[in-house]
Amino acid sequence: MQLDQVSVIGGGAWGTALAQAAAMAGRSVQLVVRDQAQADEINRARTNRRYLGEQVLHAGVRAGLAPEKADFLILAVPAQASRAALGALDGALLAGKPVVLSAKGLETGTLQRQSEILADMAPGAIPFVLSGPSFAGDVAAGRPTAVTLAGDDAELTSQLAAALAGPSFRPYAADDRIGVEMAGALKNVYALACGAVDGAGLGASARSALIARAHAEMARVVSAMGGSAHTLTGLAGLGDLTLTCTSVQSRNYQFGMALGRGQSVDAIIAQGAKLAEGVATAPVADALAKSLGVDAPLVTAVHAVLSGTADIAQIVAGLMSRPLKRED
Repeated sequence: MQLDQVSVIGGGAWGTALAQAAAMAGRSVQLVVRDQAQADEINRARTNRRYLGEQVLHAGVRAGLAPEKADFLILAVPAQASRAALGALDGALLAGKPVVLSAKGLETGTLQRQSEILADMAPGAIPFVLSGPSFAGDVAAGRPTAVTLAGDDAELTSQLAAALAGPSFRPYAADDRIGVEMAGALKNVYALACGAVDGAGLGASARSALIARAHAEMARVVSAMGGSAHTLTGLAGLGDLTLTCTSVQSRNYQFGMALGRGQSVDAIIAQGAKLAEGVATAPVADALAKSLGVDAPLVTAVHAVLSGTADIAQIVAGLMSRPLKRED
């Protein structure tokens, strides 16, 4: 399949970074943005200052307001906006085309993964999931980054990974789309918890224990969904979980730190906090785990902290008092 031309839907930090990576890989890239002023800035000044500061964009990235015909598409909008973004597209642009889903979150109300939303909105599209330890600033600046690209067709997944691979951006092909997708969504929830532990001053030991137990909990959820626990030993699992749960660059970790200091969700948002996907995903993941009959105390705990029914110190104390059992 020809994979030379790509449309990236979403002109935020991550969409712009992925457009940059695709251009560095030699692809012809159209970045679809929401307003003409942003498009003009990208096309003339080669910057997207609102999202990526003074980072100079590759000459192969051009911006527009409406997607053009392309060999494949990358959807790079927030998880809760995916359905609306897909609904705004001409179905003919998606039919039979690979669509790379880069949002990491579950949809409020439906409990659906991003690929399930795509199946609803564009059943003829071919879903792929991109996830792994990566920050937009690193990708856009050309710093070494390795991620996972998962799809159902092994040959096409490898071709697509090769099409996106550049001098500093390396996608590894995988076949566990469900596992990669769930790992990406859940790690944001656990990053909120780790940030809250640090914000409450509970110590690095507590945070490390939380990461380890989060990894085990994630495996239970992924397995119940039909994914492979083996996926969680790689980039999309342990790699992304570790990065998001330990770096102040992580929006979810930053949001969690504010929660740990005793601030409410409304107060944090009012202060201008950047989008943290885990805030919307936590209650959805909690409902999903319960529907599957999976024991997910960390997800439930994060939901409780977000809803204001418990603080992180109470949650950690409760987890420490759970019955002793063999480690799984």
